Amino acid sequence: MSSAETTTPHDSVSLYDADHPAPVIEPPRARTKKTPKSTRTNFEMYGWLFMRLSGIVLVVLVLGHLLIQLVLDGGVSKIGFAFVAGRWASPFWQVWDLTMLWLAMLHGANGLRTVINDYAQRDNTRFWLKMLLYTATVFTVLLGTLVIFTFDPNIQ
Repeated sequence: MSSAETTTPHDSVSLYDADHPAPVIEPPRARTKKTPKSTRTNFEMYGWLFMRLSGIVLVVLVLGHLLIQLVLDGGVSKIGFAFVAGRWASPFWQVWDLTMLWLAMLHGANGLRTVINDYAQRDNTRFWLKMLLYTATVFTVLLGTLVIFTFDPNIQ
C-alpha cells in the first residue's frame, strides 16, 4: 500500500468550506448615532492600565501595613483608639493610610464600573448603577480623607 492510498477520515475535511462561509460576528455593542467617532478616547485603556498599576501599589501598601501592624507592632490586641491616635499623629502614616484609601476605592470602583458595563443591559439601568457607584465612592473617599486629617486624639 503506497502513501497515497493511506488516508484518514480527517484528510477530506477542509478548514475552509467555500459552500458554507463562516458567519459574520457582530460587535458586542455597536456605536450609536449619539456618539460620533470624533469623541472616542482611550479611557478604557487608561482604566485597564490604572487597574494593573494600582493593584501593584496596593499589594505593597496592604502587605506593608499588615506586616507592620500585625507582626512588628504586637498584633491585633494592641490596636485601639490610642494606637490609631499615635499612628495618625505622624504625617507618614496619614499619607500611607490616605493612599491606601484612595487607591482601594478607585480600584474597586473602576472594577465595579467594568462589571456594570458588562452586565447591565439597558442604558438607563447602566447610568443609574454607575451614578450610585460614583456617589458612594466620592462619599467614602471624602469622608475617609476628612477623618484621617481631622482626627482629634484629645476627645474628652
